[in-house]
Amino acid sequence: MKIIVPMAGRGSRLRPHTLTIPKPLIPIAGKPIVQRLVEDIANVLEEKIEEIAFVIAEDFGAEIEENLKQIAQRLGAKGTIYYQDKPLGTGHAIMCAQESLSGPCVIAYADTLFRADFTLDKEADSVIWVKQVENPDAYGVVSLNEKSEIVGLVEKPKDFVSDMAVIGIYYFKDGAVLKKELKAVLDAKLMHGGEYQINDGIKQMQAKGYTFKPGKIDEWMDCGNKNVTVETNGRMLQFLHREGEHMVSASAKLENASVIPPCFIGDDVVIKDSTIGPNVSVGKGTVIKNSTIAESLIQNFSTITNTQLKNAMIGNYAKFDGNFTAISIGDYSELV
Repeated sequence: MKIIVPMAGRGSRLRPHTLTIPKPLIPIAGKPIVQRLVEDIANVLEEKIEEIAFVIAEDFGAEIEENLKQIAQRLGAKGTIYYQDKPLGTGHAIMCAQESLSGPCVIAYADTLFRADFTLDKEADSVIWVKQVENPDAYGVVSLNEKSEIVGLVEKPKDFVSDMAVIGIYYFKDGAVLKKELKAVLDAKLMHGGEYQINDGIKQMQAKGYTFKPGKIDEWMDCGNKNVTVETNGRMLQFLHREGEHMVSASAKLENASVIPPCFIGDDVVIKDSTIGPNVSVGKGTVIKNSTIAESLIQNFSTITNTQLKNAMIGNYAKFDGNFTAISIGDYSELV
């Protein structure tokens, strides 16, 4: 099994954090978004992952490329890097990794997280993962026939089609079939809004009789902007806490400090005269003094003093001392 992860965009809606690091590498409950994504996919598939192919922009840099390869290695997989030189849509991004499109594979966009407990139908030619939503007119949704097979994809339907929204994760029994159809899309210059879309390749497969089934997930979490990323961090902490995962590092130093679970406290964190939680992630090496923090995401090697934070997101190597609460400051920022 292979996993293809298009992630060329840095994430403009999550600035200033994505000015220095691509959105898929922002940590959620102590792990980068993309690492949590591929680990959860591997858990659902319950089989060995041979390769994880990351499609990135060339300006991500050697350090980020190495971090991505290490994420793959932790799952016992080969990490492969491909480049998308222009933002020409999902279909184009996937075809940038065409050398890896063969055999069973999963394609997953790197700005979403999920929780699921279903068995993948490997008899189907493809499985599109969906989530039941209350406002389907805001999403791309699938239409089903009487056999519960996917027979259509409709983007933001004005009239009701179904309440099953496409979350951006797809299984293909043979990636080479999708590759062939997407190549035809690119060759024909079949674009929408200046972009090539995966849906056009899927529709061509459906027209040729390939079967598509829905894979229904339980929870779908977005990381589009600061507020929803902080919310997703809290929801992931709650899931991990209920599953019994220990999230406070043994090397963390707590002096006159209270931690209200669920929280992630990283290695070598120092918390003094403070109350942390619930739903707070604190990255390694961060120092917090004389503060009360809830519902927030703080990254590595930052210093937080004399403050009360809620719904805050603070980057790496930042310094903050102040009265703001729902603040968002990026890497190496100082607000004192």
